[in-house]
Amino acid sequence: MTEDERPRFAVVGVDHIHAFLQAEMLIAAGADFAGWSSADTTITPEFSRRFPDTPRFEDADALLEASDVDLIVTAAVPDRRAALACRAMLLGKDVLSDKPGAITFAEVARIESVARETARHWTVFFSERFASPSTEEALALVRAGAIGDVVHTLGIGPHRLGLTPRPDWFWDRRRAGGILTDLASHQIDQFLVFTSAEEAAVTQATRANRTTAKRPDFDDFAEILLRSRAATGYARVDWLTTDGLGTWGDGRLFVQGTEGAIEVRKNVDLAGRDGAEHVFVVDQRGTRYVDASDRETEFAPRLVRDVLERTESAVSTDHSLRVTRLAIEAEALATRLDGAF
Repeated sequence: MTEDERPRFAVVGVDHIHAFLQAEMLIAAGADFAGWSSADTTITPEFSRRFPDTPRFEDADALLEASDVDLIVTAAVPDRRAALACRAMLLGKDVLSDKPGAITFAEVARIESVARETARHWTVFFSERFASPSTEEALALVRAGAIGDVVHTLGIGPHRLGLTPRPDWFWDRRRAGGILTDLASHQIDQFLVFTSAEEAAVTQATRANRTTAKRPDFDDFAEILLRSRAATGYARVDWLTTDGLGTWGDGRLFVQGTEGAIEVRKNVDLAGRDGAEHVFVVDQRGTRYVDASDRETEFAPRLVRDVLERTESAVSTDHSLRVTRLAIEAEALATRLDGAF
């Protein structure tokens, strides 16, 4: 890729730490970081330090309207992401949005309409797959037929609540979207891709507040059941990771096939191997371990090519819409547990 061929991206909205990862992955994939704009948050000073040579713009419109910017990246407050994405697409830009990319059905419908009208890409950043070498390794094994046809996935996404200071919007479901709209989007994404499902349904969902009594409207635990034509899935997400764990969460994925099974330990192998990105495979021949820590993730290089070539090799807009819609549906359908049966 020559310098003239490099797409240019700008970040609009640095309200979540995923903005750092999105920018770093795109730079590593060969994209040029044109600039960023955001209201001041607790993490914007660190963002400035991390990218000292990238100019900060007081006016986001200067980046949204810039003719030499191809891709708008956002980790703005969730209730602002959909409108920002639609404006960017109408101005001729592709969009990479942190999850959740939208928090209401109306927002999803508007994004879908604008994406169709403009033929621009709207991509949601499902970091638990796109930035996870072990998850990509497991998916490659599945697609190579290592465990036969996938009939079930079990995904868990625990997080640490106190990892960073939480802004007021984080505790407000009307602004953040809720635990299932937010966190469970990762597990829904993985269910669809590992089972090769084009459509799926949420058959059951629950959510609860177990440890945050001072925030009675906030949910720190949730679970869902998923079903497609050929497979079922279970997902559990929470904010219950304790300080004793040396990472933000013991994220795991279990994939059951007709001829074997795979377990992915994304962030830590408890009392086992050091580091992250562990894959365990059981098939007809026995068991084996795959260290995926050196695997190069494919998402960002593919996305960079997609922006240039107008393809959808990284992830399709339809997939991002499908996952987002299912996550919002799960949130809407969820029964709130209050200790009573």
